[in-house]
Amino acid sequence: MRLQDFIGLNVFGVEEGKEVGKIVDCVLDSNWNITGIELESKSFFGSHVKVVAWEDIVAYGEDAVMIQNEESIRKMDAGSIPHSFLEGKNKLKDMQVVTETGTILGKVSDVYFDQKLGNTIVALEISDGLVTDLMEGRKWLPCIPGMSIGENAVVVPALSEERLEKNINIVNG
Repeated sequence: MRLQDFIGLNVFGVEEGKEVGKIVDCVLDSNWNITGIELESKSFFGSHVKVVAWEDIVAYGEDAVMIQNEESIRKMDAGSIPHSFLEGKNKLKDMQVVTETGTILGKVSDVYFDQKLGNTIVALEISDGLVTDLMEGRKWLPCIPGMSIGENAVVVPALSEERLEKNINIVNG
């Protein structure tokens, strides 16, 4: 499943059957795991965001995410989020992907995770610019040991450009 398809899903509490929000972003750690989801918040100027930890997600599918109840939603200081996908100071989207030897592979356009593997990110979708995307399509880079999320770039092992796949294989459980 792509994170861009996950973001925007409605979140429901199983106990009440009540819609409790909509996903606006995903919280990630440096080990390529999704650690939580961020829900929409009515406060535009607050430094806190509403987050549901990954462990508190009961189930998810193409149409909705299910949590136990509203008590699963916690306020978190936005500055303490290690990495996010769409927003914030440590966002992954549009970050440069660079090999350890200095080759720029493109920018992160999406992230894939496999429902069978839970919250583990399995691949990055990389854009090399609009014209190249239209002519050749976006590339897909499987996550491998040695990849790291830095302050300004995702650093991948040397020769990672050889692992790029031209056809995007959508990972879906």
